Amino acid sequence: MSTRTLAVVSAGLSVPSSTRLLADRLTTATVAALRERGVDVTVEVVELREHARDLADNLVTGFPNEALRSSLETVTGADGLIAVTPIFSASYSGLFKTFFDVVDKDALTGKPVLLGATAGTARHSLALDFAMRPLFAYLRTTLAPTAVFAASEDWAGGDGISRALGERIRRAAGELADLIAGRPTAAPANPFDGPFGGTPPFEQLLRSV
Repeated sequence: MSTRTLAVVSAGLSVPSSTRLLADRLTTATVAALRERGVDVTVEVVELREHARDLADNLVTGFPNEALRSSLETVTGADGLIAVTPIFSASYSGLFKTFFDVVDKDALTGKPVLLGATAGTARHSLALDFAMRPLFAYLRTTLAPTAVFAASEDWAGGDGISRALGERIRRAAGELADLIAGRPTAAPANPFDGPFGGTPPFEQLLRSV
């Protein structure tokens, strides 16, 4: 087996938190998916609540202290990243944003990333698309197509999960595992397949004129 490193960033504020629970579920599923692909993995978790003051100091001084620097190096040096935040006021938490504000803007270029978010209601689920994806697009990461959102109703009796959430986790983990393992993604559907299959592309028609 080849070996990869997986960094997990959790921005949950409480202990325990649903954000960390989701991060752990995504991590377990990704590790399993990588092993199915012949890849062993070392996991390193960064709990942002432990760096709240460190991040504030970094914003003021412009320099991370030793503890924060170690976590930044964990994230930037990993082969893949799982990033999970609680949603507050329809967007990622300030703690989550501050951490990625102090990451060098070029340090995550091309890195495979799986996004996750938690909130008390499913009304916040769009934050994955209008807040989190643009942030990581700016950082030029390679995002897994499926992002995972978990509302309160997705957690059955503590750390149990609904079937729908479990399916989303497995699908997203498989996508991240493919990216980390370097597997090609599925080819896009051919728009010329179907009842009119065989119709040549417009560019080809122009060349024949």
